[in-house]
Amino acid sequence: MEQIPFKTGILENGLRWIHQEVRSTTGHIGLLIQVGSRDENPEEEGLAHFIEHLLFKGTKKRKAYHIISRIEDVGGELNAYTGKEETTLYASFLLEHYERSMELIFDIIQNATFPEREIPKEKEVVLDEIDSYRDSPSELIFDDFDSLLYPKHSLGRNILGTEKTVQSFTREQVLDFAKRNYTPERAVLSSVGGINSVGFERLAKKYAANWTGISISNIQTTPKVAAGQRKHIKKEIHQSHLILGGEGISIHDKNYTALVLLNNLLGGPAMNSRLNLNIRERYGIAYQIESFTNSYNDSGIWGVYAGTDTDTIDRCQTLIIKELNLLREKKLGILQFSKAKTQLLGQMALAQENNVNMMTSLGKSMLIFNRVDTFQEIIRKVDSLKIIQIQDLAQQVFSKNKISELRYIPID
Repeated sequence: MEQIPFKTGILENGLRWIHQEVRSTTGHIGLLIQVGSRDENPEEEGLAHFIEHLLFKGTKKRKAYHIISRIEDVGGELNAYTGKEETTLYASFLLEHYERSMELIFDIIQNATFPEREIPKEKEVVLDEIDSYRDSPSELIFDDFDSLLYPKHSLGRNILGTEKTVQSFTREQVLDFAKRNYTPERAVLSSVGGINSVGFERLAKKYAANWTGISISNIQTTPKVAAGQRKHIKKEIHQSHLILGGEGISIHDKNYTALVLLNNLLGGPAMNSRLNLNIRERYGIAYQIESFTNSYNDSGIWGVYAGTDTDTIDRCQTLIIKELNLLREKKLGILQFSKAKTQLLGQMALAQENNVNMMTSLGKSMLIFNRVDTFQEIIRKVDSLKIIQIQDLAQQVFSKNKISELRYIPID
């Protein structure tokens, strides 16, 4: 079946939009704003995430209950999340509720009142979320690794904030942060669903055109990634946890596509990744093992995470280093490289079958690059990669003297 081309545009207030028409009885709308925990001052740590919670607590014409019920009463979903560099508010719904959902999203973003009475209650919710996160070492270790590699920089701080900062937040801080950051020229309205682009643009103009505001530029400093760090933290846990990693590349780097393939080959989601085959399957010493990359606007890190027993953590680390060395020192074979490309493209194609994923992907691409590659253009990018390019990149990012180590180990 022929793919219907996506359409893009920009409203008079500077809000960019992108819509992908699909043959579906559902729709998905996301409002992505280019502001996240990175944009917080030190005393504001966790404020972007806190505001995300408060967005649902009331508008000039709706109470919290009515916000939630507006979508859920018709079987839809309304949610939001905060990242290091973006905040996303999104809804999924039956096709006939496109207008209802669009109106609600822009009522929230334009008219949120951040009620004073809700702030203490939401602080308790976030503090419980922080406590819950602390009880999950396999998740918490990633934040501690960010802190290890980005010391004294906002990219290294926890998105949730700390007990101290969350307790200190005032309504004035909330209003100030929202006013200077949540503006149309810093946002993208993304949609995937069963209406055509003409109908979508009409709704966008009707409900989004009155959103106004002028962003106050945040002066972002390019972080320096720490190298060769080593930290062991004792915790009341049974299993040990390990991350090895270091400096990666930014999302704008010419080798970004190569990094995606390299990471997929090393420890991506497939069961035939090198780490999974050679550590989990062959030796059985890690229940969970994966590699990851976090690429930002002007920086990036990579890492390998493993959950293992205390008496096998040293061996696990040795085996991980062995796989990194192989990628640095030995070129991929032609057949192996071809299979790696095919696998990556297949995974990307399957991801596009999920309309929520597609909506988010289209929106993020517009937000970061102000353009979107068609799948044919993605194929050309992957096909153009060279074996030597992968090895050169492995030598750059897997440099021995730059690798940092973080461990969680049980208290004796």
